[in-house]
Amino acid sequence: MHRPPEPVPALRERQQAFSAWLRDPDRQPVPAGVDPRRLAVYRRLFFNTVAGLLAGNFPVLRGLLDEAPWRALVRAWYAGHRARTPLFPEVGREFVAWLQARQALPEAPDPPWLAELAHYEYMEIHAANAEADIGEVGHDPEGDLLAGVPVASPLAWPLAYRWPVHRLGAAHPPPAEAPTQPTCLVVVRDRRDRVGFLEANALTLRLLELLHERPGASGADQLRALAAEAGLACDALLAHGRDILDRLRARDIVLGTAA
Repeated sequence: MHRPPEPVPALRERQQAFSAWLRDPDRQPVPAGVDPRRLAVYRRLFFNTVAGLLAGNFPVLRGLLDEAPWRALVRAWYAGHRARTPLFPEVGREFVAWLQARQALPEAPDPPWLAELAHYEYMEIHAANAEADIGEVGHDPEGDLLAGVPVASPLAWPLAYRWPVHRLGAAHPPPAEAPTQPTCLVVVRDRRDRVGFLEANALTLRLLELLHERPGASGADQLRALAAEAGLACDALLAHGRDILDRLRARDIVLGTAA
């Protein structure tokens, strides 16, 4: 197979100098021998493309930030992050990972809700693009969810956040403090390929985890295990558990029972 020739060292160095300046023009020297006006055109083109891509992936986050903080955030990511994928749909995942790492710093530079909101918005994109197929999962959609073995959808993701990410927006700005109770959600893509979310609670999220951890157990056994973990009366949880499982099946979070 014919391979294109490698760039000569001088050309490679010029390319690296050009890309370094495009990423971080405030800290990198202007490449020698190039008209600054032409460089400025490239800088605006590259930065605006990245900013537009991220704004499209995270519209709620973009709407909650003023222009200057938004551009500063994008510029910091553009200057300091080295993407490991050429795929545009995966850029959002890398942006979220970068925000989460910044949030873990001793002096986090971003609002405390920002990384969680970005993760929630990315999960909607992830759900829409996931390649799993419900039709390939063997199950009886009408099976008894207590007597049978409940089958969780591969297109449902239980999530817990400190902040009410699903409610944030221009009309509902983040509260000054995180609520005392976590926000529990399930992001799901249903049989019609519609992406949505279900407000849940910690018990429901744990039940979904158990369906994955104990895939051969009946619904009743899963609820007994959940009651033992939570220190709840088993009979009461069994009575309430059928309603929970039916609600999850109605949203295609639980598909039915094992065939």
